[in-house]
Amino acid sequence: MENMATLKEIADKVGVSVTTVSRVLNNDAHISVNGETRRLIFETADNLHYKKKVIYPVIDNVAFLYWISDEEELYNIYFKSIRLELEKQAKQNNINIVRYKKRDGIKNISPKTKAFIAVGRFTEKELGELSGITPIGIFIDTSPDESRFDCVRPNLRSMVYQIVDFFVSQGQTKIGLISGCDYDTDSGRPKMDIREEAFRNRMSGYGLFNEDYVFIGKSFSVSEGYRLAMEAMDKLKDGVPAAFCVGSDPFAIGALQAFNERGWAIPQRVGFFSINDIGIAKYVSPPLTTFHIDVSLLCSSALQLLRERVTMKRRVAKSVYINGEIVFRKSCL
Repeated sequence: MENMATLKEIADKVGVSVTTVSRVLNNDAHISVNGETRRLIFETADNLHYKKKVIYPVIDNVAFLYWISDEEELYNIYFKSIRLELEKQAKQNNINIVRYKKRDGIKNISPKTKAFIAVGRFTEKELGELSGITPIGIFIDTSPDESRFDCVRPNLRSMVYQIVDFFVSQGQTKIGLISGCDYDTDSGRPKMDIREEAFRNRMSGYGLFNEDYVFIGKSFSVSEGYRLAMEAMDKLKDGVPAAFCVGSDPFAIGALQAFNERGWAIPQRVGFFSINDIGIAKYVSPPLTTFHIDVSLLCSSALQLLRERVTMKRRVAKSVYINGEIVFRKSCL
C-alpha cells in the first residue's frame, strides 16, 4: 500500500487531488494532466523523498528502434525529447530497452526481442521483417499499420482544426498555411501531410480556402520556414494573409525571422499559430503561440500499451491520439 500521508503532502503542495498524484506517479496513461502539472508532481515527490511501493514486473528484450538521423534530431528537437523521455521512463518502469538506429538495420535486432517501440519511418519491407521478429510493436508519432501495430501520436488533425477555428473566431478570412510535406517511405516521393490535409478541409468547410495562401516545404526546419515565409512575401506582396497556421515550431521560428527582417508588424498585421511548444518558442520575437505536445504523456502511453501487450496479453491493436494544449503568447492576437 502506498504512503498516503506522503501522497497527501505532494497533493497539497501541487494543488491537485491525492488520486491525481497517485495516478501520475504510477504512469497512468489514461489520466488527463498537462505536462507542467506532471513535472511538478514528480519534482515535489523527489523533494519529499517519496518512494513508490509499486514495483512493476521487469520486461526484458524490448528493442527501441530510433529511425531518426542525427541531422533530423538537430533541426527538430521534438524527436530528441521523445528519445530522452522514453529512455528515462522505461528505466523508471523496469522496462529494459536496447536502442537501435537506422544504420544498424533490422537484421541486427536480437532474435530474442519480445517487443519493439519505434520512432521514425519504416518501409513495407522493414515492417514485414519486424513482424517476423515479434508481433508486438508500438509506434510513437506515426502509425504505419494500425491493423497490426499499436501507435500513440499527437492529434495533429484536431490541432489544425482548432487553429483555423481560432482565427475564424477572431474574424480572420485570409488565413494561410506554412508547413511541410510527408514522404512515401518506399518510393521517397512526397505526399500530402496530415496538417495540410486538415487545413484544406477545415478552410474549405468555412468557404475560405485559397490555394495561393498555401506554402509547403520539404522538411520541418527553421531554414525551410524562413524560405517559405520569404516566398510568401515575395509572391503575395501586400496580399499576404492576416494569419498563418504553421505546421511546427521550427517552421514558425524561421517564418518569424523572415517577417521581422522585412519589418512586418506581428501580430498586428500578420499572426502566427504553431504546433509543438519546443523550449525556444517562448523566447523568440514575439513569443510564439503554439500547441504544447505532452511528450511525457506520449511516452508513458506507449509504455502502457507495451505492458498491455506483453503482460496482459492484449491481442487487438490499439491506436491512441493525444490532443495538445494551447499556449497563448504574443505571435497572434
